[in-house]
Amino acid sequence: MTNPAKAIRIGTMIRATNEDAAQNIAKIADLGFESFEPFFWQSTNGQNLVELGKRCREAIGDRDITISTLGMFGNPLEEREMDLQTLQGWKDCIDNAHHFGATCVAGFTGRIRNRPLTDSLPRYKQIWSELAKRAADKGIKIAFENCAMDGNWATGDWNIAHNPDAWELMFNETPDDNLGLEWEPCHQMVYLIEPLPQIRKWAKKIFHVHGKDATIRWDVIKEHGIFGKEKFVFMRTPGFGDSNWTDIISELRLAGWSGSIDIEGWHDPVYRDALEMTGQVHGLNYLKASRGGDFVE
Repeated sequence: MTNPAKAIRIGTMIRATNEDAAQNIAKIADLGFESFEPFFWQSTNGQNLVELGKRCREAIGDRDITISTLGMFGNPLEEREMDLQTLQGWKDCIDNAHHFGATCVAGFTGRIRNRPLTDSLPRYKQIWSELAKRAADKGIKIAFENCAMDGNWATGDWNIAHNPDAWELMFNETPDDNLGLEWEPCHQMVYLIEPLPQIRKWAKKIFHVHGKDATIRWDVIKEHGIFGKEKFVFMRTPGFGDSNWTDIISELRLAGWSGSIDIEGWHDPVYRDALEMTGQVHGLNYLKASRGGDFVE
């Protein structure tokens, strides 16, 4: 009998930019991860994605591990050389996702740099209407990560999909059914937005979830505010932050959601560097416990 708990899988992101995705998967495939999200930063570096997908699947072997989502992070809306590489990377990932077994490609929307968020909407519509059709023709969903990359409504360099007000504008411009969100609570918490109610409203647009949390230091906010010299929030690996992931996963299940929660590491201020995988394995086990584990028939 299929384990219903695994309708939501717990995995992690895998760096793929420097031709090392398959090796990275092989190193940690036996630690208990149930899914992987190979991701590229700004460019695929000319890699043959057909062969890369094959090598990633071979690294997984006969383990019960899936690759549901590829990541392509950069700014595809502008026309610097690297931006054009990002746009081409999106096209390549969409065209070749099936070689990984993936049905979703995720990343940033891009942004017209140093301009108010709304100034990006015409270019957003132009680029993403085309990419949405390209993806739909191949049965692929596109998910925008809700990460501001230090931008805000007035200015920024990377992404407009970081705020629910922006989501309303974006999906009005592009009402395509296969455009949605790569959602995580952390990117809302760092701007003091309560993440949990978003699931109830936006679950149908959540195609993929990142496992990343945050710790808000309310004592610092009360004394120094959010623009002072003291850091008022830390990004955390799940299990070390403020979110109750049992509640998050319960809300996702209530909405009928299924898919992968892939841990986004390399941000925790404590469990990093030599302790990175220590933190990630703790997060993996914490999320599995929050989800509910295996059952005996």
